[in-house]
Amino acid sequence: MILFPAMDIKNGVCVRLYQGNFSKSEIVGENPLATAQRIASSGAEYIHIVDLDGALKGTMQNLSLIKDICEKVRINIEVGGGIRDKASVQKLISLGVKKVILGTSALESFDFVKDMVKTYKDKIAVSIDARDGFVAAKGWLDISRVNYIDFAKKMESAGVKTIIFTNIKNDGTLKGPDFEGTVKLNEAVSCNIVASGGIRNIEDIKKLEESDIYGAIIGKAIYSGSIDLKEAVKSFK
Repeated sequence: MILFPAMDIKNGVCVRLYQGNFSKSEIVGENPLATAQRIASSGAEYIHIVDLDGALKGTMQNLSLIKDICEKVRINIEVGGGIRDKASVQKLISLGVKKVILGTSALESFDFVKDMVKTYKDKIAVSIDARDGFVAAKGWLDISRVNYIDFAKKMESAGVKTIIFTNIKNDGTLKGPDFEGTVKLNEAVSCNIVASGGIRNIEDIKKLEESDIYGAIIGKAIYSGSIDLKEAVKSFK
């Protein structure tokens, strides 16, 4: 079980949303670099960064902050949000980003995913964010009619090795992740599944681990204090 502490960046600060609602954002870190340094000091292997402004606008908006973190923080970094063309992927890889996460672009172009996987292999991951079982896009504002498991199978056929799954209704609620939906997805594809959304405590992570889930993204729980990140990292190393 790999833990991915999350940093969502909006308007230059770290925030947490509630069920993907941009009007319900809570600032949890005024300085993204300092927040990243605190996460790194916990011993975590990765930071999961989402450019929320980029997700809304369709192009990365916080690249300078991400560049600063890549240069100054000794930790693996994965980035998503507004990455919808080859140039953006290339830029992030050149900065040293370990994994680039495709979301809307994956839903819009199967060929783009295949091309990126062919070029960058396991440095490419796909985020599947779902509401009522259907894949969402463009900052979770647009809900498609594509079933999340059908989409995961399509991504698997493109060579994608890692899928991040979020049930939007659970995200930011601290009510627990969608265990049933996550396990169902894990059983449907051979990809590594990273659970995201609603994880509230160590017990949730243990339950995911027992279900053979590859990783877990933890956000609000570490900012609210319901999970001690250092202790969690020790527990799952």
